[in-house]
Amino acid sequence: MDLGLKNKVVLITGGSKGIGLACARAFAREGAKVSIVSRDPANLARAREQLAKEGLQVHLARADLHEAHSAAEVVEETTQAVGPIDVLINSAGAARRFDPETLDADAFRSTMEAKYFPYIYTQQEVLRRMVERAKNANPANPGNPGSAPGAPGAIVNVIGMGGKVATDIHIAGGAANAALMLSTVGLAHYYARYGIRINAINPGATLTERLQEALNLEAGQQGIAPEEVLARGQSKVPLGRYAKPEEIADVALFLASERASYVTGAIVPMDGGNVPLI
Repeated sequence: MDLGLKNKVVLITGGSKGIGLACARAFAREGAKVSIVSRDPANLARAREQLAKEGLQVHLARADLHEAHSAAEVVEETTQAVGPIDVLINSAGAARRFDPETLDADAFRSTMEAKYFPYIYTQQEVLRRMVERAKNANPANPGNPGSAPGAPGAIVNVIGMGGKVATDIHIAGGAANAALMLSTVGLAHYYARYGIRINAINPGATLTERLQEALNLEAGQQGIAPEEVLARGQSKVPLGRYAKPEEIADVALFLASERASYVTGAIVPMDGGNVPLI
């Protein structure tokens, strides 16, 4: 199936590991021009090496997305080096887990700065440029620029089920996720007039380094081994296991592709059926 992603310019925040790296691999395999963002040069170099072994090339962009100006700079850098951005995959969240008894206002603030604002800063700059392209593509009908042929862009925010269901060690992160879900749907409603589609994926527990950190914290609380925490957690999932990063990437591919041309404002749960919510 041709997803129509060949030669599309794809910017992936948090693209050096975990779900972001899986997305970088998936889009590169589809022939997209991929730029991955991380604040850690060692992680970027490692990601490029891994992908190069598979015959895949990506552009590297080092940036700390906690600041709006850094997000604007990395979008400009990618545009100059690779081309105008067609697809943004936001996967840069790094919200820490906290024991509820250590959770204070500073923890909530730092979590929003780590997860919510990096998405918003990068999305804001990409949206501005996508809107300009949409208007330029249809100057004869500025009241409905999205009616011009060709899609000006798609955004997929990888958020998390923690914004739907509160868990003791992920209250602050869950609050950031809930805010991202609302902003995703709200912005999707507005920017649809420009032909820009914004969707989100809510992974449940996914087999990444970040999950290992959560397992270690929970193991410490319960006085058991992380492997036992993992086994207990997976046994509760109706599908019998946690997700693989590649499975999240496959859904991101679809949502960003022309095959999802009439999908916007969707929040796709990917938790193996663990939380039966409408």
